[in-house]
Parts: sequence; structure tokens; C-alpha cells
Amino acid sequence: MKRVYLDNGATSYPKAPGVGDRMKHFIEDIGCSVNRSGYESDFSTEEVVFETREIIAGMFNFDLPENVVFTLNVTQALNFLIKGILDAGDHCIVSSMEHNAVMRPLMQLSRMGVEFTRIQCDEFGRMDADSIRSHIKNNTKAVIVTHASNVCGTVLPVQEIGNICRQNGLKLIIDTAQTAGILDIDFMKLNADAIAFTGHKGLLGPHGIGGFLISKELASAVQSLISGGTGSLSEFEEQPPYMPDKFEAGTPNLPGIFGLNTALKYINKVGIKGIREKEMELTGLFLNGIGNITGIETVGLRETAGRTAVISIDFVGKDNANIAYLLERDYGIKTRCGMHCAPSAHKTLGTFPRGTVRFSLGHFNTKEEIEYTVDAINRVLKG
Repeated sequence: MKRVYLDNGATSYPKAPGVGDRMKHFIEDIGCSVNRSGYESDFSTEEVVFETREIIAGMFNFDLPENVVFTLNVTQALNFLIKGILDAGDHCIVSSMEHNAVMRPLMQLSRMGVEFTRIQCDEFGRMDADSIRSHIKNNTKAVIVTHASNVCGTVLPVQEIGNICRQNGLKLIIDTAQTAGILDIDFMKLNADAIAFTGHKGLLGPHGIGGFLISKELASAVQSLISGGTGSLSEFEEQPPYMPDKFEAGTPNLPGIFGLNTALKYINKVGIKGIREKEMELTGLFLNGIGNITGIETVGLRETAGRTAVISIDFVGKDNANIAYLLERDYGIKTRCGMHCAPSAHKTLGTFPRGTVRFSLGHFNTKEEIEYTVDAINRVLKG
């Protein structure tokens, strides 16, 4: 049976060419730790780790590669930032399109005296940046916002939000889980204070590696969520105060960093612009193909402008989970059905609690796969 992978919003597949081989090479031929020893392979490994920081910094137009911090994923990165910035009595602002990687830490903190305001987006997932102004309070410290919805692909106006944050002395934290490697993201132009990313989605790298970029000012103000060995200042029991050691306790995922290094070099070779253009071409083909199918409702924007290649469909009057099952069983099409760890977004879009079937297209999908998928949807609905 044909296999069509359309779940790139969860994790990209396949990965960039060479990622698996590079990880295998590290595990089988290098295998050391980093910052712990004094032999050649330890030093050469550190060179790859720092080169990876430099590539990420360049991709985000960020001039402090030492302030690129590696974590296990974007969820851990967001926890570092949210819990490191907000204290009891503080207030922050989020959108109604946030993933649980933002909302669950905030719900934890709300029981400890942290407040948050949820800015309501419209039924297409769009946010009016100016609406933030009326919700700023004396104790507002930060705006935490996703760059694009993982449910419907709508891109939020992060540059306008950044301008408002600067005008009002607020910190801006951006979740780029759905946009890193797909959209141009300029740390400086966005007036960001911290940007969280993950390696296994648009960056085409392996699971278990992500991180954040953090300004010098914010890095100085935030305490690390995790403390422990770094290989530096080992004679002291206090966490090192300098970057990136301040936030990188314990042995890092070195196979993941090696794999991510290869993936980032592939993206730089192909170009984010080329990746985006191809994904939007496929998105347009898919949206046009499903536009005249009766019995379905496209959730969110119906055109390619202002979105990513994440498309949600509600099969009206039918069980969405059953539709997703039939697409996979009979046609080999792999999607994701349900709430996508974003109940607030589904409430905004009017699809709570039934959820949607999400088709998230990626860099390695083809026109033939999209046409095949549209035909399969038609056949499943005709039963």
C-alpha cells in the first residue's frame, strides 16, 4: 500500500538527508561526553556543539551563539523560560491559540499566584495585536505567544506584538515549534527576548533536541530550572553564572545535536525561502482540491496567505477519528486526529471537544501525494 505521511506538525518525516548517518557516526565512532575530559574527541565534539549554536544563531539573526541553549524539546525550553521569568504576583498575556506547552506551565504557576490573560483570537485563529494594549496591567511582565497555530496553521502577528512589548517594557517569548525552518524568524526585528525552538519538526532534525535563544539581559535575570554538573567550575557547588552553562546542567543529547547540525546545514543549502514556497504550493493544491468536497469544513484560513502548511478538517456529521482511521487503513495516509494538545485553540476555532483531522504537509511531500490524498478523502466520504 502507498504510504503518505501528512503529520509533519507532530514531527517531520523523513528527516534531512544524512541525519541518521551522522547520529550513527557519533554513537559508533565518537561516543564521548563533552566538556568533561581532555582528549581530542571531546574537543572536536565541543566544536560541533558550538558550530550548531552558531548555525542556529545565524538562522534566527541572533548575535550571541553562546546564548543558544540546548534542551530536550520546545516544551522543556518553554518551561525554562516561563517558570524562570514569572513569579508570584506577576501577570502575563497569551493568545487563545496556545499549545499546552505554554498553557500547562501557566496553569501550574497560577496556583502559585501568577496571573495570565488570554487574548481572544477570531474564528480563523487570527489575533489583533492592538488588543494586547487594553490588557496590560501594572504587574504585567511578559507576552508569551505561538508564532503559528499547530491546529490550523494561522500565523500570529509576532512583529506587531514585539513592537507593543517594547513600547510597554514587556518581555516577549515566542514559541516557534511550528515555524522554525519554515518561516524567516529575525530575533532582532521581532524585538524578542527569548525564542523557543524544537529540532524535530521544521528543522528536519531528530527527536529529543530543542532549545531557546535568550537575550543577554533576560539570561542574567532568569534562574535556571535545573542545576547540576556542567564540566565547568567543578570545584564549586553553585551553578556557573555564564552562558550557556547556566542553563545546561547534565550531559546533553550529543547524538541529537550532531543530527541537528546536519539538518541545519541542509536547510541552509536548500534555503528557508525555497522550503516555504514548496510547502505553500502544496498547501494551495490541497486547499483547492478539498474546496468543493461536500461534507467537510476547512478550519481556519481557506487560502495560503497568512498560514503554514498545517490544515485542519472537520468532517461534518461524521466521526473525525473514524475518518482518520479509514484514510490510514485503506490508503496509507497518516494524519493526526483529536485536540492536538491545544484545547484553547479548538475552543477558539469552534471545534471543541470533537477536534479535527489535521493534515500537516512538509518539505518532502509531493504533488502526487496531495492529489492522491484529495482523491482518498472523496472516496472515504462516498463510502
